Amino acid sequence: MKISTKGRYAVRMLLDLAEHGSENFIALKEIAERQGISKKYLEQIVSVLNKSNILLTTRGFQGGYKLAKSPDSYTVGMILRLTEGSLAPVSCLEQIPNQCERSSSCPTLFIWEGLNDVINNYLDSITLQDILDRERENYSNNYII
Repeated sequence: MKISTKGRYAVRMLLDLAEHGSENFIALKEIAERQGISKKYLEQIVSVLNKSNILLTTRGFQGGYKLAKSPDSYTVGMILRLTEGSLAPVSCLEQIPNQCERSSSCPTLFIWEGLNDVINNYLDSITLQDILDRERENYSNNYII
């Protein structure tokens, strides 16, 4: 499994909103500049995210985006599933229940199911707030005398 730039940039964009936009709407141009991501590419990501109602938007002079909920409500797994689709390491695990004709006799299925569980449990255990907290901790421990 390989996470695309769309997935990685979506996490960065939402993290930027979590860090800078708790009260105000943030223009996509500002996020693009801070993150070093093309505004056009962010527009594509926003169209995917808007369909899931995780962003609030407003138009006009003070227009922009902000998170619909608090940063601790968004997991990395949730964001990646919105932008990437399934995070399953093999195609037979993309459908629930497993539709593979060999699933009942597949000697390696338990390996892929275990990997799928580890991936999803790990990514669902990390919220945007966790990332912000970790960055603040790293920044506060990085001082020079």
